[in-house]
Amino acid sequence: MPTLLDMPDDPKYTIKAVSVQTGIRPVTLRAWERRHDILNPHRSDNRYRLYSDRDVAILRWIKKRVDSGISISSAAAELKTMAERGDYPELVPVAPAVLVGTRNMPASQYARELYQALIRHDEGRANELMKEASAAFDLLTLCMQIIIPTMVAIGEAWYHGEIRVTTEHFASNYVRGKLLATLQGFPIRRNAAYLLVGCAPLEQHELGALMLATLLRSRGYRVEYLGIDVPIDDLVDYARYERPDMIILAASSTEAALEMSTLQEKLKSQMRVPPVFGYGGRAFDRDPRLCDRIPGVYLGNTLEKALNSVREALVVKTPQNRLSAEKVIEKE
Repeated sequence: MPTLLDMPDDPKYTIKAVSVQTGIRPVTLRAWERRHDILNPHRSDNRYRLYSDRDVAILRWIKKRVDSGISISSAAAELKTMAERGDYPELVPVAPAVLVGTRNMPASQYARELYQALIRHDEGRANELMKEASAAFDLLTLCMQIIIPTMVAIGEAWYHGEIRVTTEHFASNYVRGKLLATLQGFPIRRNAAYLLVGCAPLEQHELGALMLATLLRSRGYRVEYLGIDVPIDDLVDYARYERPDMIILAASSTEAALEMSTLQEKLKSQMRVPPVFGYGGRAFDRDPRLCDRIPGVYLGNTLEKALNSVREALVVKTPQNRLSAEKVIEKE
């Protein structure tokens, strides 16, 4: 049986391709490299990581050990000891039929199947679909083309009486849990621009704000997610103490949106250098005139526009070295 050492060592795979082949998320790969010195991937001229077939084989072996209950630190130490003896492990057999992301379904098909799984309360099937989709698509595509269409369809089905409110709650909480796990899986970069993200006072619908918070942390920003119904006075007091570079709130109703109308003024009155205030949400999609009543930066009507608006706002607010984390993440 061939060993790991028998595999070619020429660099050719990006971290995304390796993630698809191994089922290991890019953020986990980076953490393993940093904390456990498992691999030292080649860096291309533009500083992107490039992995070899040997690297992929090593990661498959490590993952198999971790999946069997061995800690990552123990698995890494075991591999190092074997390598020092020249006794490299045998290759882990690969079954193409079970590789994550091999079905190559379009995002719209994942959205349809995820909708069906959630309205059946089939959490196991939903987990399979989310795992496949997370490996096959980047996070922005996952949010915009799979999660959002799925939740819009579920909301419409509830509105028309096609599903129970319990089903809508199950689906929303399932997606919320997945997003929170993803958010918390990304490293916290203390030297990056510092953002507070949450929902306006009275606002109970948080998935849009949570998706944006997750995407921003994935791009290297230091993000604290504050959740639903954030009181304005408490937020101002917290901002005085923590001094974030930007505050972002979302609102889906006119009432919630208008609750934000005093935030920028209060920040300016309480802080010598106030954070940028950005906002968005369905309330502004339905009535763009609300933007005239809410001082601050309207972030746009899509997640992609919001990400660009945040970056542009922070270029003015934040020293350039505080913004470098997003560029590092993009290269990785």
